[in-house]
Amino acid sequence: MTDNSIRASRTQSSTTYGRPALLGLLLASSTIGLTACGKKDTADAQVVEQPTLVSPENIGVVDTMRISSGPALSGELSAERSASVRSEVSGSVIQVYVEAGQKVAAGAQLARIDAGTAAAAELSARTGVTASEASAAQTKKELDRAERLNAAGAIADRDLENARLTYSTAMAQLANVKSAYAQANKQLRSATVRAPFAGVIAGTVVSAGDVVQPGAQLFTVVDPKSMRLEAAVPAAQVSQIRIGMPVAFKVSGYADREFTGTVKRISPVADPTTRQVMILAAIPNSAGTLVGGLFAEGRVNAETRSAMVLPSTAIDQRGAKPVVMRLRAGRVERVAVTLGIRDEQRENYEITQGLQRGDTVLLGAAQAIGEGKQVRVSSVNDRSAAAAPAKATTGTR
Repeated sequence: MTDNSIRASRTQSSTTYGRPALLGLLLASSTIGLTACGKKDTADAQVVEQPTLVSPENIGVVDTMRISSGPALSGELSAERSASVRSEVSGSVIQVYVEAGQKVAAGAQLARIDAGTAAAAELSARTGVTASEASAAQTKKELDRAERLNAAGAIADRDLENARLTYSTAMAQLANVKSAYAQANKQLRSATVRAPFAGVIAGTVVSAGDVVQPGAQLFTVVDPKSMRLEAAVPAAQVSQIRIGMPVAFKVSGYADREFTGTVKRISPVADPTTRQVMILAAIPNSAGTLVGGLFAEGRVNAETRSAMVLPSTAIDQRGAKPVVMRLRAGRVERVAVTLGIRDEQRENYEITQGLQRGDTVLLGAAQAIGEGKQVRVSSVNDRSAAAAPAKATTGTR
């Protein structure tokens, strides 16, 4: 074989086996590159589509409920019916039958005062009544006899007039004696102090052995079934209040409970110092829950209606028009709304336009999530996973 033949054979062999190898190498490199790019694109897509987790307490739902608004009020509760029981006689207190906080019936004995002087006066007056009644009866008989004699012509008209005068004098004296007896009897009965109506003893200022005079205060009795609230409202808002309007308030000691009443009176003048107007509201208290002296804060429900309501934490009012962040198909959208009345006590707003009942909105800090962002409400499992420590992974070499 010649040298030229040998070189031609080597060249052909190199060409035949070199091209497939090079093509395979290029294909492998392309596959590796495409795989790497595909993984990177997939990872980027997963980062972009990851939804923002929002806790349930930062989610609100538009609902229909009753909403009220009106002037705020503050004041003190007192019993609608209260009486200061005072002594009507002088003397030493023999016994006290009740204590503060004790329930009493109408006419129940509260205390007894030594009635020695009153008893003597009552006995004397009663004796006087008996004597005067006998004298009046005798003069009546004499008058009847004089009338018969005068009719028969046995006595003169002057004698008849004298008999009539004597009888009139006796009857007048009897009336005076009976009046004195009634007064003495009242004094005697007043020695036993009684409750003027059914209620509760709010306070006692007397003890057995005390010497009292007429007019001295002994007890305070209140009827707890009906209370009243004397409260002040701003003078600028008094035009919103009418007799009969409902009031709602809370008191210390019952922070989780709301009480209601009705406006009964409105003062015709404002306080010159505070520029507030006093109102008086009647408060039913059949269960006796409320007691006098408690401080109350609330409002007059000047306007009440059923409406779509959202808490103030759902509404952003920093712009020219209030907006809320609504969730629609898992994404955040900014929605302009129109507000109605405001419930300052519950911090709610009426929504008149922009939303529908059942719409879901973001509350509080969650409103900072940008418009168009994907959102998912976190569950118990999400919170548990976030709180759990990371697990160590093992691999093979």
